[in-house]
Amino acid sequence: MSIEPPTTTPKQTGRGTVLYLLRATIGGIFMGLANLVPGISGGTMLLAAGVYPDFVESIALVTRFTRRVRPWLVLASIVVPAVAAIGILAGPVRDAVLTHRWIAYSLFIGLTLGGAPTLWRLLRPISSVATTSAAIACLGMILLALSQQSESAADATSVVEWGLAGLALAGFAGAAAMVLPGVSGGYLLLLMGQYVAVLDAISTFRQAIAIRSVPGLINASIPLVAIGVGVVLGVVVVSNLIRWLLKRYREATLGALLGLLLGAVAGLWPFQMPVPPPVGAVIDGVTVISEDHARTMELKRWPTRSFTPGPLEILGSVGLVVVGFGVSISVGWLGASARENTEETEPARGEDAGS
Repeated sequence: MSIEPPTTTPKQTGRGTVLYLLRATIGGIFMGLANLVPGISGGTMLLAAGVYPDFVESIALVTRFTRRVRPWLVLASIVVPAVAAIGILAGPVRDAVLTHRWIAYSLFIGLTLGGAPTLWRLLRPISSVATTSAAIACLGMILLALSQQSESAADATSVVEWGLAGLALAGFAGAAAMVLPGVSGGYLLLLMGQYVAVLDAISTFRQAIAIRSVPGLINASIPLVAIGVGVVLGVVVVSNLIRWLLKRYREATLGALLGLLLGAVAGLWPFQMPVPPPVGAVIDGVTVISEDHARTMELKRWPTRSFTPGPLEILGSVGLVVVGFGVSISVGWLGASARENTEETEPARGEDAGS
C-alpha cells in the first residue's frame, strides 16, 4: 500500500480542516433556518455554504457504516447545528417571516445567490453540458415557484387516504426535499395530498404525550414510525443517488445544482404579505365559515399576496440582499483549501473509493 505525500503541512491541513468544519456548522445553521422559512429548501442553503457535495457524500458513507472519521464529523457538524437552530430560533424566525416577510426573504435571496460563485469555481471551465443542465434546472425551479404561488397550491385542500403507506411515502418525499436543493417538502406533501395527514399524526402524538395516555401513545406512534421509515429511506436513497451522479456525471450534476440554486430565488419574492383566507377556503382540513373565523386562524395559515413596496423598502431589500450575499461568500471561503486537498486525495483511499 502506497502512501501519498501530503499536499500541505500538517499545521495548515489541521487549521484548514477546522475552518471547513466551521463552514459546515454555519451551513447547518443556514439549513435549519431555511426549514423554518416557507418555500426554501435546506439543501439550497448547504449549496450556498459550499458544503452540499460533502453532505451527500457523508450521508452515503455513513449509511455504509464507514470506518473513516471525517464523514461522521462533517455530518455531525451540519445536522447538530441544524436541529439546534430549528429548536432555538423557530419562534423568532417564523414571526419575522410572518410579520416582516420582505426582510427575511431579502436576506435569504442574498444568502442563496452567494453560493453561486462556489459552484461556479467547481465547474470552471464551464462546459456546454453544465450550461444546458443549469438552464433546464433553473427553468424547472421557476415553473415550480410559479405553481407554488398559484391559488391551488396555496391551501391544503387535497387529502388522499393512503393509510400508513401514504405516510411512509410522505416521509420519503419530505426527506428527498431536505436533500434536494430548491424543493420544498411542504409543497410536495400538498401535491401528494398528505400534508394534513402528516400534521394530524404529529398533533395526535403530542396530545397523547400531553394527557399521558400509554395506549394512545402507542397508537399515535404507529403513523410516526411509518413516516420515520420513509424519512430514513428517502435520505439514504436520494443521497446515494446524488453521490452516484456527482461521481459519474459531475459536470451535468453540478450544472443542475447551480440551476436549482439560481432558480430557487424565483420563489423568494420578498414583497408579500399575509391576508385572511376567503370564506369557503379549506385550511389544514378546516373550512373557513366567515370573515371573523378567518381572522381567528393563526397568521401562518393565511395565504399571501404581493404588494407594491415603497422606496425605503426597496432600498432596504437591496441592502439585505447584499449583506446576505457577502455573508454567504465569506462562509464559502472558510476551509476551501482543506476541501480542495481532500478532493484530491480521497478517491485514492480504499474502503469507500470504489463504492
